[in-house]
Amino acid sequence: MWLRTSCHLSFTIATPTPFILMLRPRSGVQQWVARESYTIQPSVPVLEYTDGYGNLCQRLIAPPGAFSIRTSSDVMTEDTIALAPGAPFIEVPLLPDTVLTYLLPSRYCESERFLDMASDIVRDVAPGYDQVACIAAWIERTIRLNPGCEFDHMSAVDVNQRREGVCRDFAHLGIALCRALCIPARMVVGYLHGLQPMDLHAWFEAYVGDRWYTFDATQKTPRGGRVTVAYGHDAANVAIFTQFGPPPDSAAMQVEVALLERAPD
Repeated sequence: MWLRTSCHLSFTIATPTPFILMLRPRSGVQQWVARESYTIQPSVPVLEYTDGYGNLCQRLIAPPGAFSIRTSSDVMTEDTIALAPGAPFIEVPLLPDTVLTYLLPSRYCESERFLDMASDIVRDVAPGYDQVACIAAWIERTIRLNPGCEFDHMSAVDVNQRREGVCRDFAHLGIALCRALCIPARMVVGYLHGLQPMDLHAWFEAYVGDRWYTFDATQKTPRGGRVTVAYGHDAANVAIFTQFGPPPDSAAMQVEVALLERAPD
């Protein structure tokens, strides 16, 4: 399926403010970016680099006053996600070197505190994909999805205690539970076609059966139509924008995802 994604960020800034932006999807195994536009008003010098996770990042200094970024991309992506019941657990000594880092606790995913809980959730479940699917189903049943949640910057421990959160929080808890079982897991931020209310979305991937699989505990059934923008250990690595110094006087974001009837010219 072909999707057209767009994101409009607008700020009112009091003093020159350094930003790091992470708004460009990249082509890969699961998606192909056919067209992009990236407009900054007022125009300022931008330095682009690729971070340690392979994400495309842009550095700039926003001037005082009104400042905006508009991005748009036409992306071919799968209309379903891969499912693999029975895909095996991969023993740690056999994992690829690049995957090992996603076994470690991180700022928002305190996996070392979830071993007993994770083991209890997946009791009598075959190791590997089935364990991750069981964890995602448990989160969907147990944690209340609340787009208006007042708690911000929650870690997996916080989410488990409060039993509600937004998509980012669901992903953090899923990642922590997987890592507690020695299953590599990473956070993904991007777009989901048909998401209500529309916004940027977060989910997680787990490495079983020698590849990454998508899991999203905010959705009752598996859904494709996803465009990935960034990967990381947790939300600290995948912020769409990060400003340094005093926060902007105001900030707003508008996101749209449209289904294209045919491939872009």
